[in-house]
Amino acid sequence: MTYDRKVLFAEASRIVVKIGSGIITHDNGLNIDVIRSVGGQVSALIDRGLEVLLVSSGAMAAGAKKIGIKKRPDEIPKRQAIAAVGQAGLILEYEKAFARHGRKVAQILLTSDGLTSRKRYLNARNTLNTLLNWGIVPVINENDTISIDEIKFGDNDTLSAMIALLMDADILINLTDIDGLFNTDPRRDPNARLLSEIPAVTRDIHKIAGETPGALGTGGMRTKIKAAEKVGAAGVPMIIARGSRPNVLLDLFDGVKLGTFFAPAREKLANRKRWIAFSLKPKGSIFIDDGAANAIMHNGKSLLPIGIIGLEGEFGVGAPVEFKNRNCSIGMGLVNYGSADIRKIMGIQTSKIVETLGEKPYDEVIHRDNLAVTGEIDE
Repeated sequence: MTYDRKVLFAEASRIVVKIGSGIITHDNGLNIDVIRSVGGQVSALIDRGLEVLLVSSGAMAAGAKKIGIKKRPDEIPKRQAIAAVGQAGLILEYEKAFARHGRKVAQILLTSDGLTSRKRYLNARNTLNTLLNWGIVPVINENDTISIDEIKFGDNDTLSAMIALLMDADILINLTDIDGLFNTDPRRDPNARLLSEIPAVTRDIHKIAGETPGALGTGGMRTKIKAAEKVGAAGVPMIIARGSRPNVLLDLFDGVKLGTFFAPAREKLANRKRWIAFSLKPKGSIFIDDGAANAIMHNGKSLLPIGIIGLEGEFGVGAPVEFKNRNCSIGMGLVNYGSADIRKIMGIQTSKIVETLGEKPYDEVIHRDNLAVTGEIDE
């Protein structure tokens, strides 16, 4: 499957723009010039008929400047307190930047557990859709004030990917302090070459990203590649580009080939399947044979007991479970049977379920409507 990035930008109607800490902050706190530039560019894109959601870093830098703290503290409560102070300053600067163009902004703070519940997931989506319908620009950040490890997205690259999937965005644009992904570290190698297009995120791409220094915000280039892989698996392309370039967003939509373009792996997943695949945390793993993997991936079939060859974890009916082929994760699904029953019926014909369990609530262990394919078969 091939994609023309110019066509994708020309046909896009809803985008997510992630503003990295590397461009929105400097030694003295927030970089007001960049915030004003983003406000102007986003306003111009809205004038063209696009809907734009912002995912912005910078709360920690804004808070540290306001309080007068020069060094990021190690203690979590102190970091959360600094972020709480900084959020007010960050949204104020965005408010002023967009007001220059007659536009309003809204602050949205999220934690990952807010998206695991289908009801809360849809509520967040409806709220953001309402803001877009009103012409208000959502400025989204992780709720660092209350987040703990169990409910953190981990970084704003991951958060931006989740928002792109939540809101059915056409493109995710990740603005950072580097021109894109290079074949070697451009800070050390003057001959480093920009990789303008990535057809698929492979092990080699992950390796290149891992060798790029982590000065690029919280997660560095590695988390950006993971974000590209996540949205690409759901059918959404992503671009990494230098956010300090004047009019970078406008140039991208005018057809200028900037940064690194990550082509999506497949056509877009339906919204419910996106939620299953990327918002839920797996409670266990089901290992399936090659026949089941091919039936699911290429023929749109459900997962039946006969195709299951192994199981990990303990979980109940309706739990999100990862399914794997040859230790390669190929998707997520909501199970019709708990782990104890799956162990009893795995490898048997559907007609034998009632004989084994005494009842047969379902033919399928995972129905295709509750199953999302996100990976590829490991040949």
